[in-house]
Amino acid sequence: MGKYSGKIRPKIIKTQDFCLLLSYRMKKTMKTPLYINVNGRLMDLSEPQVMGILNVTPDSFYAGSRSETEKDIVQRLHQIIDEGASIIDIGGYSSRPNAEHISVEEEMSRLRNGLEIIRKHHPDAVVSVDTFRADIAKMCVEEYGVAIINDISAGQMDEEMFPTIAKLGVPYIIMHMKGTQKDLQVNHQYDHFLKEVFYDFCEKVQRLRDLGMKDIIIDPGFGFGKTLEHNYELMNHLEEFALFELPLLVGISRKSMIYKHLGIIPEEALNGTTTLNTIALLKGASILRVHDVRQAMESIKIVQKMRACSAF
Repeated sequence: MGKYSGKIRPKIIKTQDFCLLLSYRMKKTMKTPLYINVNGRLMDLSEPQVMGILNVTPDSFYAGSRSETEKDIVQRLHQIIDEGASIIDIGGYSSRPNAEHISVEEEMSRLRNGLEIIRKHHPDAVVSVDTFRADIAKMCVEEYGVAIINDISAGQMDEEMFPTIAKLGVPYIIMHMKGTQKDLQVNHQYDHFLKEVFYDFCEKVQRLRDLGMKDIIIDPGFGFGKTLEHNYELMNHLEEFALFELPLLVGISRKSMIYKHLGIIPEEALNGTTTLNTIALLKGASILRVHDVRQAMESIKIVQKMRACSAF
């Protein structure tokens, strides 16, 4: 009777097969370096980063993100940085449904106030400005040294945005949005939803490349001109955005795709946000844009630990 009689024999793996398996597993867990140039420094996005939201608006959809007074802005800045975010995303124009339309002057006034405070308290911070207006993007970069422009319309709402960004030479976040800021919650019809989203990015990335742009970041645009089902279909196929070989930003923090689905309010949507952020990281997200920085950092640390231990 052999040693393993009556028992399940262990599977014998040949040395050559073991090496091939190990190589495959290592390739799955290793990421190709992915860099953007922020104010003359390279930021490595092969390791996920957190972008903390600083809204200098009175009407953002999540009340907990609003910072209008200097005291509130300073407090929020310290919180974002102390909890580990590497990017501060400041916005002066609310993109929530039915938000008040404000003039260029009003948006600029709000941003100037916030940017002056950032420069005073955290002059070395990497700052992104959330705007769809070319004039504002130009002013923020030239006067305040803003490192990144985050455009929810990807050039659709201001035809001067693409050439302006190309001249400024800063990293540019392009988001998919069907429609305009005024009709975001209209249930837009798509003939082939994912195909149309990917085609839109293909066309815009090529236009930017033709203008000489190097640092492009794509944002699938969760919640912008999409139904609840569209948002989850997008999340389910998130890893397919890797075909662009560009950094991927995911912004689902406390959004309606979470709180409406769960029958709660934005103030109660942290757990759902953390769940989806973790899924997004597993599917290749490079940047998480969030209200709750500490919890996003914890998700990153857990996913990184899991990947570090996955080779065997």
